[in-house]
Amino acid sequence: MQQLSFGEVASSLSRTIDRAAPAIFHGGRTIGWGAFDDRTDALAAAFLAAGATPGDKVAHLMRNSPAYLETTWAGFKARLVHVNVNYRYTGEELFYILDNSDAAVIVYDAAFADLIAELQPRLTNVRLFVQVGGDPADFACSFAELTAARRAAPAVSHRSDDMLFIYTGGTTGHPKGVMWNQGDLWALLGGGAAMPGDPPCRNLAGLLRQIAAGQRRPSTLRRSLILPPLMHGSGFLVAIYTLATGGSVVLCEGQGYDPDEALSLIEMHRPNWAVIVGDAFARPLLRSLETRAGDISALQIMISSGTMWSPETKAGLLHHNPNMMLLDALGSSESLGMGMSITASDNVGTPTRFQHDPDTILVDEDLKPIEPGDPRTGRIARGGLIPRGYYRDADKTASTFLTIDGKRYSLAGDHARIDADGTIILMGRGNQCINTGGEKVYPEEVEEALKSHPAVDDALVFGTPDDRWGSAVSAVVHTVSSVAPEELISHVRSGLAAYKAPKGIKIVERVPRAPNGKADYAAAKILFAA
Repeated sequence: MQQLSFGEVASSLSRTIDRAAPAIFHGGRTIGWGAFDDRTDALAAAFLAAGATPGDKVAHLMRNSPAYLETTWAGFKARLVHVNVNYRYTGEELFYILDNSDAAVIVYDAAFADLIAELQPRLTNVRLFVQVGGDPADFACSFAELTAARRAAPAVSHRSDDMLFIYTGGTTGHPKGVMWNQGDLWALLGGGAAMPGDPPCRNLAGLLRQIAAGQRRPSTLRRSLILPPLMHGSGFLVAIYTLATGGSVVLCEGQGYDPDEALSLIEMHRPNWAVIVGDAFARPLLRSLETRAGDISALQIMISSGTMWSPETKAGLLHHNPNMMLLDALGSSESLGMGMSITASDNVGTPTRFQHDPDTILVDEDLKPIEPGDPRTGRIARGGLIPRGYYRDADKTASTFLTIDGKRYSLAGDHARIDADGTIILMGRGNQCINTGGEKVYPEEVEEALKSHPAVDDALVFGTPDDRWGSAVSAVVHTVSSVAPEELISHVRSGLAAYKAPKGIKIVERVPRAPNGKADYAAAKILFAA
């Protein structure tokens, strides 16, 4: 498959796209492709005029908005490297990622202006500060003024190995910048192949083709509703791929996830794709659907990455739209495309099993491949198109990107088993594994068991120090109706081994999660202890 940079794709679209077609829907506002192209041309030219050169980094300190994607697209045109910044960072955390990434351009929302003003004297590598909204400080430029200027796109020669960074917080230490070649990302995401795509089992489009044979073909024109923060990979990658194939991205106006707003946008703009993050997004959306009798008939694909979502929730969504395909994408910032699980009306209610291609394997503690049918739990390793490594972190690169049987792999933190038929059963992240009385318990398995109880809306499971067990399986749970912790413990015991059942459960008003829906286990432990 031909590998292209997103800059090459952007330049091609500039010549061929229907300028009247919508590029971005932001709530009720529409930005057409003509305006999007002109604005990103002007922004790209401004980046280079300020002294940035191809290969320099452009940091995005923004919530979801058209400005985020315009900044990214302008960076593609100027051959600058995307750097995502977690907008929850403050002080030294924020300085670290801006300094570590060697950011030459920083584009930031006005809400973060005071933070940037504090750090500005120390950010000596930055050539251009751009503020979105409000009145910028003397050292910064106005995003609105830069994008309104009429400037031609910069004349640069793009390459498939132009880079894109995805900074991942991980679970320990400082954030790490995962270095991707844009051409590899382009190929992994589908390479521009018309849905359902070619070749089979080498990218998202191909996998859909193989599994969805005989079902209704998804539309070739994507209109994607992105609900997670763009600062995280799940929504960001679908968003830029949607734009790169000439489609339209739908974004919420609110600063956090609002299921009612999401449902309104589905009804208003009728996207055929939606990106969520597991039950944290899907369950509230399902409740909103049932309360409002909403219409999601336009959706053809709903994709979740980063965390599992329950069969019960999937069944509820398919009740409202039996024609949808619900995708669990198994991957991480370092290991895209490890596997895919697809739920449709004909297999609703079945356990989640991940299909994968030959580039995904399981390895034991000695880095030896685990064959299908072997009952042992191993770590998932992804070969083929994988990142270069971590930016400015040779040690972490060496420990994560390993050579196994002569082939380079990215060794993920995910633990799994592999059935005799070759499908993968995800157990969970190894760093959250609970060793209780000598037995290993993966929190995700227990969380799914808890969420299968009709009273449970959300749950997180973790280990807490215990004199008898070493670590006791514990949980915080949010419920939609009254239920005793003892009943929930019995419910888990009815489906899992007794040692996996929580020793203690605390009912809480809200299960702690990050804006992207991922579990905040540290906060959950504090809640439980309190």
